[in-house]
Amino acid sequence: MLKNYWKKGGKQKKRVIMFFIILIALLFFLRDDYQPALLFVRKFIFIILLGFIVLYFGLRKFRKSTSIGSRIGVLFLLSLFFGLLYFAGWHFKMYDYIKTYNVFNNLNKIEINELPLTQNERIQPLRNIFSMANESVGETKDVSLPHLVRVDSINKWTMAIQPTEKYYWQGLKDNTEEVFAVSSTTPFPRFSNENRISVTFSIGESLKFSRNTYNAVVQRFNPWMLLNYEPSDTFYMKNDKGAWVEVVSLIKWKGFFFPYPTFGGVMVIENGEHTFKDYLERITIGKGIFIPSEKMKNYSYLTRQNTLSEKVSQLQAESLKFLAGFSDPLPWNMKSAVKIPEAPKDQNAQPYVTDFDFSDTKIDAYSGLYHWFGLEPVGSERTSLSYSVFIPSDGTDKLYYYDHASKKQGYAGVSAMPLKVKESKKEYDWSANSPVEFRPYIKNIAGRKRMFFLGTVSTISDNNPNQFDGSATPDLALVDSEYRDVVWINAKKPSTWEEEVYKQLNEAWRASENINIYFKNEKTILEKNREILDSIKLLSKKEAELKKIEKLQKQIDSIKKNQ
Repeated sequence: MLKNYWKKGGKQKKRVIMFFIILIALLFFLRDDYQPALLFVRKFIFIILLGFIVLYFGLRKFRKSTSIGSRIGVLFLLSLFFGLLYFAGWHFKMYDYIKTYNVFNNLNKIEINELPLTQNERIQPLRNIFSMANESVGETKDVSLPHLVRVDSINKWTMAIQPTEKYYWQGLKDNTEEVFAVSSTTPFPRFSNENRISVTFSIGESLKFSRNTYNAVVQRFNPWMLLNYEPSDTFYMKNDKGAWVEVVSLIKWKGFFFPYPTFGGVMVIENGEHTFKDYLERITIGKGIFIPSEKMKNYSYLTRQNTLSEKVSQLQAESLKFLAGFSDPLPWNMKSAVKIPEAPKDQNAQPYVTDFDFSDTKIDAYSGLYHWFGLEPVGSERTSLSYSVFIPSDGTDKLYYYDHASKKQGYAGVSAMPLKVKESKKEYDWSANSPVEFRPYIKNIAGRKRMFFLGTVSTISDNNPNQFDGSATPDLALVDSEYRDVVWINAKKPSTWEEEVYKQLNEAWRASENINIYFKNEKTILEKNREILDSIKLLSKKEAELKKIEKLQKQIDSIKKNQ
């Protein structure tokens, strides 16, 4: 048809050429709009090809069939095939099942025999930080979702103060001009003065068209990346020169049969004003500097940093359900099948980004930020802690896991924590308050490493379930995962937490474990007796010296009298 139209004359040829020029221009400039469709084909390429092949041969057989019975039979078999494909693949989630198995097979899994210690404990949960940040901005501003990152060797919550999405005009003309950077270890997060950094980004998560972070990053992709990469979480941090940058985590899809997501590196967007040159660059080749995962080690600000997409780490942690084999998570097995516990809709879900110290674990793992997961049995009534999973948050190709179940430790998991906290404070109004985000707290106390869960009590708005109370002095609770006891601690004095735990639980530990190991600041009876003896000896020595001095003084006085 197009060939016949081309042959009609010069006018028609010009129209065809113009049509293809416009089509190529649209494909080039609008690639950020149709890229999700390309990714869809990439993710389901095997299923799509299989479906087309079966459909092609089925219709071919249908055309060649002469009898009505054979044609009905062909249509029945085609319907049966696509029906089974739908129910097995989507309804029973077997496609996701095999995809997760591919993730498991390609993981660099390392089992550890000793838990790392936690350090630089963050006091406020993510939703509290988000609420407090929103309380500190005006009507035409929004705050991006906070992320825990390392800034100047300190763990901080960072988020952009960006034009609000409620008013379309702001997203068209305004820049992102400020970033919050709040310490995660203080109970008094301040959203003003030095914690409110003036920095301009012409690319932002809430901005429109080519200035939108997603659009700008996708426009930067080459044709191969358009088929295999997608932008994910956006982080704000300082680069090696001390300048603030926007770091977009990338997901890379691998494999042909049931493709699976992996960490694909980052796209770094530098700060700067919106100019005409900037505009031309954005609409043509996008914005950002692509750093693949294997080259991130060359940038010190990206090592031991939080840049890993949570979508990737969640699937990696979930894939540990195949540790006992491909068929173990199926309904008739489930001997060691595990899941990531579901958090209520209004709370931050796992992973919990936590600072761990691996220095005394005798494994080659850095000390810093990790995505932590506490995996539990798949049954809704089972809340024990099966595995602790530590995934390096900088995208390092390793996954560390500690098997609590095989060691028969009997620890309670994250799902069990809220009820234990509520039971310990029956006088609270738990209809308005809720204990949230139980992150791990692992310390050396009384002779061995002990695992607790640190939770925060937050008040949730009745009108807006996403709005949490932003109290500067939240009520904190530590729950011993082994003994199930709840210790209420002072948020203002983190240095006293270990001692408070010891004071409440030391007698239970001694009675149950038959130990006689004391808190590092507490002296044993023998040590106290030695101190008393030493003090008696010291006093005796002082008394003898005083007597000598007194005797000498008398001799001096007698000599003076004789003179």
